[in-house]
Order: sequence, then C-alpha cells, then structure tokens
Amino acid sequence: MILTGLDRLLAEPDGISGRSIGLLVNQTSLTREFEYSWNALNRRGIPVRRLFSPEHGLFAIEQDQVAVGFEPETGCETASLYGSTADSLIPKKELLPDLDLIIFDIQDVGSRYYTYLNTLALLMEAVSGMGIEIMVLDRPNPLGGTAVEGPMLDPAFRSFVGIFPVPVRHGLTAGELAHLYRDYRKLDLELSVVPMEGWRRDMLFGDTGLQWVPPSPNMPTVQTAAVYPGMCLFEGLSVSEGRGTTTPFELSGAPFVHPEALAEACRSYNLPGIVFRPAWFRPGFHKFAGEAVGGIALQVSDLRSFRPFATGVAMTAALHRLYPGDVRFLRGVYEFNDTVPAFDLLAGNASVRTSIEEDLPVEAIIDSWRADEAAFSAEKQAFHIYGH
Repeated sequence: MILTGLDRLLAEPDGISGRSIGLLVNQTSLTREFEYSWNALNRRGIPVRRLFSPEHGLFAIEQDQVAVGFEPETGCETASLYGSTADSLIPKKELLPDLDLIIFDIQDVGSRYYTYLNTLALLMEAVSGMGIEIMVLDRPNPLGGTAVEGPMLDPAFRSFVGIFPVPVRHGLTAGELAHLYRDYRKLDLELSVVPMEGWRRDMLFGDTGLQWVPPSPNMPTVQTAAVYPGMCLFEGLSVSEGRGTTTPFELSGAPFVHPEALAEACRSYNLPGIVFRPAWFRPGFHKFAGEAVGGIALQVSDLRSFRPFATGVAMTAALHRLYPGDVRFLRGVYEFNDTVPAFDLLAGNASVRTSIEEDLPVEAIIDSWRADEAAFSAEKQAFHIYGH
C-alpha cells in the first residue's frame, strides 16, 4: 500500500512543530488507520488553529451548489469556503493573518471541474504575498497520472468549475497541480508538497491499496470518479445525471428517453472501454424527482482504454439528435455564474456545444481537442513529482 502525504508528514511531524496551522480539509483527510488529520496532529502535540472546509462541508453533508451552514464540533474553529455568493469562496481576510502555514489534504477525483482543487487555487491567490506557506499533502489521482483527455480551458470561461489551465482530465496530483498553478499565476507564495511514497503514474486507484472514502455526496465509488469527467457535462443539460440515485453519473436519462434507442445510437460511435446498458430509474431528488426515467447505465469494461469525456460528449450528441425538442443546454445560475451556459463552463469553451448543435460528426468533435491533449501531455511533464 502506498503512503499518502499525510501519513508521511505524521511520521516526521517535527518540521511543522510550533507553526500556526490551518487545514483545508474534509472527511477524506484520513490516516491509514482512518484517523482524521486534525485529531492526529493534535494527538501529536501539534495544535490546529483553524479548519477551512470546501464545497459540501467538512463531512460532505450538503448537496451540490448548496451553501454550507452546519459544521459539526471538532474542537477546532471551522470556516466554510462555500457559501451563497462567489465572495464566500475566498477566506475572509481576518481568518489569515494569525496563520503561517495552511495544509491542504483532500482526495481529488482527477477532473478539472471537481471543485476542491479549485478551492485550493483560490486560497493560493488569496495568501499570495502574505508570507503564509501552503503545504499540499499529496494523494493519488484515482484516474492515474498518464492519461490526458479533453480540451484545454479557454481563459474566457474561467469559473469555479474551471480555474486550472488544463484539459478536463489532467493526469496530475494535487501537489503537481499546485506547482503548475503557482507558476501559471506567478504567485508570491511558498509552496511545499509532501509527496506520496510508492505511487506511480501508471497506477489507478485500485492499484494503491487505499480504501475509497467518498469525497462528496455524489462520488460514492471509484467507478463514479471514472465516468465523472464526461457525465458531469449532463449538469448542463435538461437530462438527469443520476443525482438522487445510488449510482450518480453512472446513470443518466430523462422521461422522454427511450433506453434501447439511445443505447443503439451510443454504440454506433464504437467508443472504447464502455458498455451502454439500457436502464430505467426513479430519482429520489434533483432532476425528475419521483418520475420514471429512461436512460443509460454506463458499465466500464476497461478503465485504461475508456475515454470518459469523449463518451459524455458522444452521449450528448446522441441525445440532441434523437430528442431535439426535449434536450436543452441549460441557462441560469450555475456555480455563481449566470452569463455562460453550464455546459460551456464545464467544457471550458463554447465550441463543443455549438458543434453538437450544428450536428457535426462526433468523430470530428472528438478530434477537435487532440492537439490540446498532445500539447498538455508534453507540458505537464515539467510538473511531475512521480515517475512511471
């Protein structure tokens, strides 16, 4: 089993003794004995002055895009970095001057739009020039460290679901992304990373020996993380992404969908590593709550060849072609942005959506980001901490 950055720090904690410490964490900040980091540090005589919690809260009890209110008693002051306004994503200035070290330790899922690392990026910007060190305790990218997929983020589409200048599936760890972002933004920031021991870039999460702890309410399994880079796009559609079921993002559909017809259309694209299983479900909440919904259950047959973003785009194209009067790209407030369609914020540009609307061939749409993938695959090697 690999050792996470947290376990390595706790093995030699003297380096942070006497520091005034804040933690940006949630319930995934666990030792290999399943002890929370704030308790483990306090037990070793290293007091934590303040906890910062990301979207969903310290124990991930809130659903997506819900302001965090309740935080349980932990013995530490807890400040939420996800409220009802965009300003709430940045720590209040009065919460920073009494700290000289903020430690980040949250399990990521390997997708650009997953917001925990975006919270880290905003924190790095907030403390730039303040003399506060940011320390990242590294954890595995569950999708591995080699595969890159999807278009680069167009800076004009920066949002809380798109901050890092990377493709949708980036193949980097939290520590590697932090170094990339400091360089990209030219931040005046002391940044350190406690690397994992034993992790290699070719490892998927199942190879690590670690147990999966759901980092958010709708990320129950590693299988969910595998399909998320593509199926999160459905948050921007008038189609359910499976929230309100026990297999969110693996299930998708709408009351107007005929499962067999959609499955047949999706199979025609000959996408690798995935089986499209016709399915019916009834969400308990969120889109179409209480209604019988027809759709697709994704069965990943080969994690290493599976291309989740291409799959999500292809499924969107199939839905748009089969149900042009019912499938809509949603507009309205999405992660504090009310000017750009949610689908575009997630894709990182408008061209994926407009290509689907213009009924361009799916193969051509997928080919449109190949150059981005190749360029970033070369660029990201400068930030690699781990080998193959």
